[in-house]
Amino acid sequence: MSSEPSPRHSSSTENDSGDIELGQGSRAQGSQIGSQPGTRAGSTISEKAYAKDKVFPIEEPPSAPQFVEGTLQGWLTVCGASLVAMCTFGNIQSFGVYQAYYTQSFLSGNSPSRISWIGSVQLCLQFTVGVFSGKLFDQGYFHSLMIGGSLLLLFSSFMLSLAKPHQFYQALLAQGFGMGIGMGCMFLPALSIMSHYFRKRRAVAMGIVVASGSLGGVIYPIILNKVFPREGLGFPWAVRFIAFINIVFLVIANLIMKPRWPTRKRNPVDMSQIIHDTPYWVTNIGLFLGFWGIFIPYFYLQLFSETHGVDPNFLTWTLPILNAGAVFGRFMPNFLADKYGPLNVIIPSGIISAGMLWALLGVRTIAGVTLFGLVYGFVSGAFLTLASPAVAAFTRSPTLDDIG
Repeated sequence: MSSEPSPRHSSSTENDSGDIELGQGSRAQGSQIGSQPGTRAGSTISEKAYAKDKVFPIEEPPSAPQFVEGTLQGWLTVCGASLVAMCTFGNIQSFGVYQAYYTQSFLSGNSPSRISWIGSVQLCLQFTVGVFSGKLFDQGYFHSLMIGGSLLLLFSSFMLSLAKPHQFYQALLAQGFGMGIGMGCMFLPALSIMSHYFRKRRAVAMGIVVASGSLGGVIYPIILNKVFPREGLGFPWAVRFIAFINIVFLVIANLIMKPRWPTRKRNPVDMSQIIHDTPYWVTNIGLFLGFWGIFIPYFYLQLFSETHGVDPNFLTWTLPILNAGAVFGRFMPNFLADKYGPLNVIIPSGIISAGMLWALLGVRTIAGVTLFGLVYGFVSGAFLTLASPAVAAFTRSPTLDDIG
C-alpha cells in the first residue's frame, strides 16, 4: 500500500457521472477559485459545477427614476395648475378694475397711490410667500399648500365682500394680506410641479399655465365692470361672483393635480454653490428690478384712460384687451425659449416692455389704448412667463424637482 498522501478533496465527493460535488465547507472557496479558470484548482472542477458556481447576483445601486416626458397625469396637472393660475394671477391682473372703482367710489377719500398699496401687497405676498411655499413643496407638502391656500383665498374673498365703504384697512387686510398669502401658498408650487412631468417642453407647459392667468385677467374684469354699477348687486356681489368661480376652479385643481416624485429626505443645500453662482444672482436681481414696473399698466390702465378722456364706454375693455395680448405673450414666446433658451428671449421682452411704458404717456385715444394694450400685454406676458424657466435653468437636480 502506498503511503503517498491523497489529493485535497476532504470536503468533496465524486458522483457516478464523474463530476465533483463540493462539500458545504469548501463551496465558497471553490466558487472563488473556480471563477479563475487559469488556476490549477479551478481546472479540477467539472464544467457543470463551474457553471453552477461562477454566477453571483450583484446588488447594483438604485438608479435615478427614468424621466418620461408628459404623460396623461402630467397634462391633467397642467390643467389643474392653469385653473390655479386663473384664481391667482387672474385676480392680480384684474386689480386695475378695483383700483378705478376704489378711487372713484368705494374708497374715494384715499389717494390712488394709497389705494394701490392693496394690490401691491397682494402681488408682493404672492411672490414672497413663495420663498416658504417653495421649500415646503420640495419637502413634499404640495397638497397641504394647495388646500390651505385655497381655503385662505376663498375665506378672504368673502371677507372682502363684507368690507364697508371708506374702510381702507378692511380692504387691505382681506384683499391685500389674506388673498395675497393664499395666492402665495399655491402659485409657486403650481408652477414648480411642471418640472415633475416636463423637461424639454417645460417652458411650453409653464407658458400654458401662466397664459391661463391672463385668461382670468380677461374674464374677471368684464364681470367686475358689469356688476359694480348694478343696483342691488354692486361691490359685494361682484366679489362673491368671483369667489364662487374660484371655488369651482380650485376644487377641480386640487382633485386632478398630483406630484410625480415621492417625498424623500434631501441633504442640506450647499449654500456655497448658490453664493458663488454669479449668473444665478444676476438673473434674480434683474427679474427683481423688472417686476417693480411690469405691473403698472395692469393696475392703472383703466384709470389712466378715464383720466385722459378716453370714451367711457370703452373703459370696460381696457384690461381685457391688455390681458388678451398677455395670453399670446405668455404662450407663444415659450416655443422660442425651448429652442434658444429662456434668457435669450426674456431679455428683449423686458427691454421692449420698458420702452412701452414710456409710450403710454402719449396715449389719448381708443386706438392708442388698444394698440398699447395688445403690444404691452404680449411683451410683458413673455417676461412674466419666462421668469420661472429662466431661474429653473440653473437647477442642478437630475430630476428638476428641487426648484421650489
